[in-house]
Amino acid sequence: MMEGEGKVPEEETKQKGRFQRICVFCGSRPGYKSAFGDAALELGKLLVEKKIDLVYGGGRLGLMGLISETVLTGGGHVLGVIPKALLHHEISGETFGEVKTVANMHERKSIMAKHADAFIALPGGYGTMEELLEVIAWSQLGIHDKPVGLLNVDGYFNSLLTLFDKGVEEGFIDDSARHIVVIGDTSEELIKKMEEYVPVHPKVAPKQSWAEDQFLGPTENGELRS
Repeated sequence: MMEGEGKVPEEETKQKGRFQRICVFCGSRPGYKSAFGDAALELGKLLVEKKIDLVYGGGRLGLMGLISETVLTGGGHVLGVIPKALLHHEISGETFGEVKTVANMHERKSIMAKHADAFIALPGGYGTMEELLEVIAWSQLGIHDKPVGLLNVDGYFNSLLTLFDKGVEEGFIDDSARHIVVIGDTSEELIKKMEEYVPVHPKVAPKQSWAEDQFLGPTENGELRS
C-alpha cells in the first residue's frame, strides 16, 4: 500500500464526532434579542463544520428558519417534521431541506426522536418547552439514552433550571436524574459536553421494553394505535 492510501484525511478525522444527526427544538419566532438569532446561526455553522445533519420541527420562520437555512446552505442535510395542521402557520414560501408531513404533534416528536442521536433546545415558547421536557422524561424512563442539551443563550433557561433544582430539593427528581440535562453557554461548549455525556440515572425500564409505536399517539382519525 502506498503511503497515505486508505487513510482518512486528517481534517475529516478531526471533525468526525459522536453525532450524525442532532434534533434542535427552537422557536418559530425570532425573539426580541439579537443574541437568540446569533446563537441559532452559530449552532447551525458548528453543525456544518462538524458534519452533523439537522432534524427539526420543519418551520421556516424564526429561529427554526435561521438554523435550517444555515445548515442547508452549508451543505448539511436538513429533515423537518411538521404536522399538517401547522403547515400554513409555520411554513410560508420555500422550505429548507426535506420536509416530512405527519398527522399530529405526537408523531412529529416520535419521528424527530427516532432520526436524531441527540437533542438541543434553543430559546422558544410553549412548543419548544414541551418537546424538551418530553425527551427529558423519555430519558428518565429509559426510552432513550441520547444526550439532551440546553443552549442557555443570555440565561434564557435559568428559570427552568431553577425549577429542576427545586424538584430535586423537594424530592420529586432524583439528583442523578437532574444531570440528564447538559447545559452550555455556547454551541461549542454544549456539543463538547454532550459528546462526553454518559447517563448515570437509574431508569424506570430499559428502552427495549418500550414499543416504538406506543409513543406515536393517536392516528389521524383520533383512534389509539394497536
